[in-house]
Amino acid sequence: MDLTKNFIKTKRPCAEGFRWFLQHHAQGSDYQPLLDALVAAGRVDDACWLLAQFGPTGAVLAVDAIDAEALVFAGSLEVKGNIEIGTVLRTGGAIRAGGGIRAGVSIEGGDDIRVAGGIQCGGKLTAAGKVDAGWGVHVLGDMRVDGTLRAGWDIACGGMLTLGGDCNAGHEIVLGGAARCEQGIRAGGAITAQGELRAGRGIESGAGIECGAHLDAASGIRACGAIVAGGAIRAGESLQAGEEIRAGEGYGVYAGLAVQQDRWDSSAQVRACARPPQLLSGHWVGA
Repeated sequence: MDLTKNFIKTKRPCAEGFRWFLQHHAQGSDYQPLLDALVAAGRVDDACWLLAQFGPTGAVLAVDAIDAEALVFAGSLEVKGNIEIGTVLRTGGAIRAGGGIRAGVSIEGGDDIRVAGGIQCGGKLTAAGKVDAGWGVHVLGDMRVDGTLRAGWDIACGGMLTLGGDCNAGHEIVLGGAARCEQGIRAGGAITAQGELRAGRGIESGAGIECGAHLDAASGIRACGAIVAGGAIRAGESLQAGEEIRAGEGYGVYAGLAVQQDRWDSSAQVRACARPPQLLSGHWVGA
């Protein structure tokens, strides 16, 4: 793709960025070489803007490993080993690595992100497809994944988590902010969230579930340990805990919100070590 000054001008670039283009590429430039030149000049934000304007390509960069300060690539990455990025990693297509990914500021993939190792990001992570890691996924900022999120080990997100698919972790899920998942949430270990936790299907934990605000699942909620929330606990179907079920002070515990009342005894059961004092709907069956 040949990007001329008139073509770029139609996208209404910032004045400083357009001046840089006229000084260095007044005769025009191919797409990816221009992205590389912007990154090399320290204009990573301009490179990301350019990718957002002109979109992905079908190009594939296949290498053994990547170690760079920043990388903005319009196509897909296929890396045999690790990807080490000091600041920003952004692609128009998929990211696949036989090792892991580490980025200091942000990771953004235009399609799936799949790695055999782990993912570590010092800022936000965004993926237009799935995120699949053989090890853990640790993100200090917000995380938005349009597809499913799966980690063989644990998942940690310091900001808000927004998922379009399922969330599956082999071990713990630790969330520093609110979380909204369009499908189900499952963890082999504990699930801990500082903010509200909402799932479009069910929530299941191999240990306990602790939520700082409202806990909400369109289907059932099940934990081998306790289910504790700072706000209301709401389940469309059953609520099951190996220990206590406790909502925040002044809030209720609700099961069977998506089930007809005459079917509560089979599809809206509430099980725990003791009856929750705030239980307002559902069929209590004991431990």
